Amino acid sequence: MKTISPAATSPRISRRLFQLSIGVFAIGGFITALVSLLVPRLTALYGMDYSHALLVQLAFHLSYLLFAVPIGRIITRRGYMRSATLGLAIMVVATAILVVANALRLFPLLLTALLLLSCGITFLQIASNTVVAVVGAAEGAAVRLNLLQGCNSVGTIAAPLVGATFLIEKRGADGGPPFLLALVILIGLTLAYVRNRRLLDTASAARSSTSRLDLRSVLADRRVMGGMVAIFAYVGAEVTIGALLANYLMQPSALNARPALAARMLSLYWGGAMIGRFAGGVLMRHVSAAKPLLAAALLAALLTSVGAGVGGVIGSVALIAVGLCNSIMYPTIYVLALPAEAERATPAATVLCMAVVGGAVIPTLCGQIADRAGLGLSLLPTAVCYLAVAAFALSCGKRDAKSA
Repeated sequence: MKTISPAATSPRISRRLFQLSIGVFAIGGFITALVSLLVPRLTALYGMDYSHALLVQLAFHLSYLLFAVPIGRIITRRGYMRSATLGLAIMVVATAILVVANALRLFPLLLTALLLLSCGITFLQIASNTVVAVVGAAEGAAVRLNLLQGCNSVGTIAAPLVGATFLIEKRGADGGPPFLLALVILIGLTLAYVRNRRLLDTASAARSSTSRLDLRSVLADRRVMGGMVAIFAYVGAEVTIGALLANYLMQPSALNARPALAARMLSLYWGGAMIGRFAGGVLMRHVSAAKPLLAAALLAALLTSVGAGVGGVIGSVALIAVGLCNSIMYPTIYVLALPAEAERATPAATVLCMAVVGGAVIPTLCGQIADRAGLGLSLLPTAVCYLAVAAFALSCGKRDAKSA
């Protein structure tokens, strides 16, 4: 991956960009984990079956497929910073609607708000992930993204601890306070990005190197397409486990935990991801990115199989431990799949972002299985997903070895 511009990598610009990105990644994690809590809220408190409750994940992740291409075109024209600002503004509006939908218990409005919310997040996924990866030294890209994903995990840990009381513990609670907190933070971040919208204007990183979104070349790139499959599989597995883990822990065959306690225990799952991401940021200074990705994916496949087939304390601990394996996957896949040429970065990022629709497809499939065959067996597709990630890591390792 090439450095885009000396101006883009000046200490002041790089430092400010990283500081702004910390807030974006943290609030993204916080909101994502809150959305996962809606599944046990709907099933445990309101008796909804898994197929319908997991529609919240379908709505929340579908926009990555629907809107990634038009959003990619906007980014090529308006630049990274202005596009991130627009995405944050959309998230502000969507979160306000979400608060109303939760208070009035209007499920269709809730799904609409989640779709709009993920539209805003799609702006940030393409713009922020790409600019952090391409602005600065190429050899530090995986480290930077892993550290920022660690900040994302801080948000995912906080959400179950803050949200369990309001979303799970009491049937009569409207679930508004944690989303109101997110709304306040989003407004602050939007104002910060408005003030810094010209941060990259002096560098070619401020906008894509092409005036159009040329997807044809990246669709012909085998590594990009492999990365797309890997991200589809990884996000699908992570979202499924995050959405169903609380319900799994509530089962008498698992821990028989109270709903609020089970929801708070999700912080352990996301906490493993935080520890792993910060550790991964250090580890990848010394080893090639494909090796830890392969090890993490294989271990995750084993742990999810144990969770699906064993149950009890062992199965519960195994599923919680999957969070540690998840830690390095997204940023590492992203960096391994992103082309070296700067002008292809935004088109490739658009394709990779579309793959996040796995978070809509895999949970929907697993929800159908859960209603018919039980919660344990519904987790088996996630093991297959992690094997797909392992296959991508293995292929990247072989290619890197040949080119060495």
